[in-house]
Amino acid sequence: MTLTLGFSPCPNDCFMFDAIVHKRIDLRGLSFDVRMADVEALNHAAFAGDVAVTKLSYHAYAYCAERYALLDAGSALGRNCGPLLISQRPISREDVEAGGLSLAIPGRYTTANLLLGLAFPKATRKTELVFSAIEGALIDGRFDAGVIIHENRFTYGLKGLRKIVDLGELWEQTTGAPIPLGAIAIRRDLPDEVQRTVNALVRQSVEYAFAHPEASAAFVRAHAQEMDEAVMRQHIALYVNDYSIDLGADGRGAIEMLFERAQRAGVIGALPEKLFVDPGM
Repeated sequence: MTLTLGFSPCPNDCFMFDAIVHKRIDLRGLSFDVRMADVEALNHAAFAGDVAVTKLSYHAYAYCAERYALLDAGSALGRNCGPLLISQRPISREDVEAGGLSLAIPGRYTTANLLLGLAFPKATRKTELVFSAIEGALIDGRFDAGVIIHENRFTYGLKGLRKIVDLGELWEQTTGAPIPLGAIAIRRDLPDEVQRTVNALVRQSVEYAFAHPEASAAFVRAHAQEMDEAVMRQHIALYVNDYSIDLGADGRGAIEMLFERAQRAGVIGALPEKLFVDPGM
């Protein structure tokens, strides 16, 4: 069976999926047709049901949960890794709370935008940009502030931009839970055995990447858009961790908490009772 597999060209995803893409592990009779895209494009592909297995934002998952189930392996979830709200000129947290600022966001359905909305419900003047364009838009003076994700966490200071607030830090302070950012989901209409096998393969792929970090280096570098080598390593270290191998009770609890808070805020609707693939034995 051949399954479409969507993930981003970011270093963390290339690191995690390298062993599957290059068949460094036994794929147990499955093969994968890889489709790489920015996370917001992946979100929209999931809304359309176009991909069998895909990376997507946890926020976006809430809008296609009837069609997809969450894997325990492959997530971007952790601590001290959340999105940052930044600006070029001095702006206070109180300025953001008051509303009225023009904000660049990396996509309506990103978890970054969800965290922004939960923290600052009056901050509604938002414009969607590709995540990599937000720093430049702030430098050009097109927006008052912007939410950055991915490798821009490591580069904004070098460009004269400043942090207003760490949205992930706010989440951790108020919940005590790790930050759920990106999920791996699989179509519910696939056989249960296929769902469990894919979950096991993603876990194996991440474990292989940790055990053989040099194996994925060329694949990561090929899609890193001329990113500095040190930044690539920082990026992977920030977003790939034990939760990427298995969410565990702590990770699942954080995800459920995110959805509960989003529901209470009226951002998302009801979700299926069963969110996660049964990993089996």
